[in-house]
Amino acid sequence: MTIGDHLSEWGDLPAYTFPDLEKDPEKQAAAVRSLPAADAVAWRIAVDSYEAPESWEDAFARFLDTVDPGAVRSIIVGPWSDAYENRPDAVFEAIVAAREQLPALRAVFVGDIIGEECEISWIKQGEVTRLLEAFPALEELGVRGGDSLEFRAIRHENLRTLTVEAGGLPVEVVRGVAASELPALVDLELWLGTSEYGGNSDVDDLAPILSGERLPSLERLALRNSEIQDAICAAVASAPVVARLDELDLSMGVLTDDGVAALLGGQPLTHLTSLDLHHNYVSPEIGARLADTLAAAGVELDLDVDDADQDEDDDWRFVAVGE
Repeated sequence: MTIGDHLSEWGDLPAYTFPDLEKDPEKQAAAVRSLPAADAVAWRIAVDSYEAPESWEDAFARFLDTVDPGAVRSIIVGPWSDAYENRPDAVFEAIVAAREQLPALRAVFVGDIIGEECEISWIKQGEVTRLLEAFPALEELGVRGGDSLEFRAIRHENLRTLTVEAGGLPVEVVRGVAASELPALVDLELWLGTSEYGGNSDVDDLAPILSGERLPSLERLALRNSEIQDAICAAVASAPVVARLDELDLSMGVLTDDGVAALLGGQPLTHLTSLDLHHNYVSPEIGARLADTLAAAGVELDLDVDDADQDEDDDWRFVAVGE
């Protein structure tokens, strides 16, 4: 999946877009007859911001009336009305209100919106921790968009995957995630972004995550898409959590030779199965040193870089996803 594509799956289920409301009753009936089983797909519910015949909440209500909600395992929230102007509070309220109808729900993604629908930096978000509170059995939560995003410190016993994608992640969100007690969390992915789009955290805000104390089950850590990627690498080089990771992802950011040198001079990374550093500003020489260090241990290393990324001018080095 890339930022230019809709999700192809969520919650280990293939994504399937719930059909739009048809004006023709016969077409509507045919669309309903062709639907997959409620537990077979991740249901993407979306409305066109400009031409939708119904609101997102109405589409969701129709969805609950059409499928067997008791069997639904995964929901993907696509565009809601004017996602670039309105927080999805009504969307959250509709999902929370349906919690008794959705006993099998284990995965939710909010904001499966791509650039032609709304730039990532324009997506208004809301208080996503409401979903965790309403669904204590939830195992996967994903969010796209950092503007107006709220994530309070929370304890959740069953969440296994948390993904937050943003062109700039507010420091309050980073601190909320870092302060959360998530004993079952296996996979944590944060796109920290750039200050130009609201990414105002620094490496000190990541300290509780890097200590691993509140994340005893963590196996994959992805701190991506950051303009302070070198400083993150320096912190990761001695971070206690790294010793028990299988996968480490520091990709998509402004990574230079300084960051790679910090990794080379820090704790061994040879226990990892993979290290992802793609989209970087690393010289071939130091990249080769890192590759040689990890190759003997069988660590999969991704140092791929577009030619356009290899700019020697610091003023023209960018994260992979900003606006």
